[in-house]
Amino acid sequence: MTTTTTPPRDSSAPPPVTQRAGALLIQSMRSNMRQYGMLIALAFIVVLFQIWTDGTLLLPNNVSNLIQQNGYILILAIGMMIVIIAGHIDLSVGSLVAFVGAMSAVMMVKHDMPWVLALVLSLLIGAVAGAWQGFFIAYVGIPSFIVTLAGMLLFRGLTQIVLEGQSLAPFPDGFQNIAKGFIPEMGPYTQYHNPTLLLGLATIAFLLFREVRDRRRQQAFELDVLPQGLWVAKCVAMTAAVVAFTLTLASFHGVPVVMLIMCGLLIGLGYVMRNAVVGRHVYALGGNKAAAMLSGVKDKRVTFLVFVNMGVLAALAGCVYAARLNAGTPQAGLNFELEAIAASFIGGASMSGGVGTVMGAVIGGLVLGVLNNGMSLVGIGTDYQQVIKGLVLLAAVGFDVWNKRKVGR
Repeated sequence: MTTTTTPPRDSSAPPPVTQRAGALLIQSMRSNMRQYGMLIALAFIVVLFQIWTDGTLLLPNNVSNLIQQNGYILILAIGMMIVIIAGHIDLSVGSLVAFVGAMSAVMMVKHDMPWVLALVLSLLIGAVAGAWQGFFIAYVGIPSFIVTLAGMLLFRGLTQIVLEGQSLAPFPDGFQNIAKGFIPEMGPYTQYHNPTLLLGLATIAFLLFREVRDRRRQQAFELDVLPQGLWVAKCVAMTAAVVAFTLTLASFHGVPVVMLIMCGLLIGLGYVMRNAVVGRHVYALGGNKAAAMLSGVKDKRVTFLVFVNMGVLAALAGCVYAARLNAGTPQAGLNFELEAIAASFIGGASMSGGVGTVMGAVIGGLVLGVLNNGMSLVGIGTDYQQVIKGLVLLAAVGFDVWNKRKVGR
């Protein structure tokens, strides 16, 4: 009787393909744990309320309404994310939203100024307000919490003075379309909105081009990449998500104008934070200010620019909010700073600074927006809505702390 023995496996041999693929997938998930976690949470919330509302949540008109309702919060969240990455905080954005909305109302309603000129001047007002606060923070050395707290009181008081305690309305139709309008229809009649379909195709082409480019760059530098099958599955999933979203919008009135504004900010500021020198300096300052300064980062100038950017985005959000209300009102912007801060932390920001992405801010804002919309559709009172949102914020930050401790160990 003969026995056969299996030769021992050479420890120097490469691991099997399936094992290597699993290891790469786990490594990718761990390195992007917070962002993937929030995407999964967002998908879970959407599915939950889609079932709970008997399909009302994802109806085309409600999806468009959801985007328009939360446009100004998402704009603020993008700016707030960059401020928090730099290691600061801004408590004045809600009051600045109200002040800029009041100034735009005065220019257009009282002085009959063309809405385009009023919009440009409103953004300049926001830039000046951001520069004013950034000067005290960056060059005088006063903590951002104190400066923006003073700004919150100052801009709220100026709003009351400018409006004399009353609302000003109405705005020109062109200005209102910033918040309530859609891109116009073009081409032959179909069952869908033609420009939206074209934008969807362009988005798919851009995403696939970026995926192919990034994969080739990683391979050129001999970095680990996802196996071909997993990478193709990822591309298919992204394409399916864009197609579903595009068809949903195209079956109503198309892409809202405010969504184009948000996409422009997401692409532009996302590129700056990922690839531009100033974006890397923002991360460096938030991660370790002393080391960044020793490396030659001009901390004062970078901090100043961060708050100028926040001021411009707060002004843009103020114009969007005023256009949606069709009035400049003294009560505008209440608690907007808290919504923006919550969206940033839910989207992956860290209190210690140096961590976060622009896309994460949008994801965090969408989590809050879907929660608000879904709870309103099922009839949950505003008191319970505040409780639930508070618990979501606490859970998100707790998950961040747990994840950091796990990585540290």
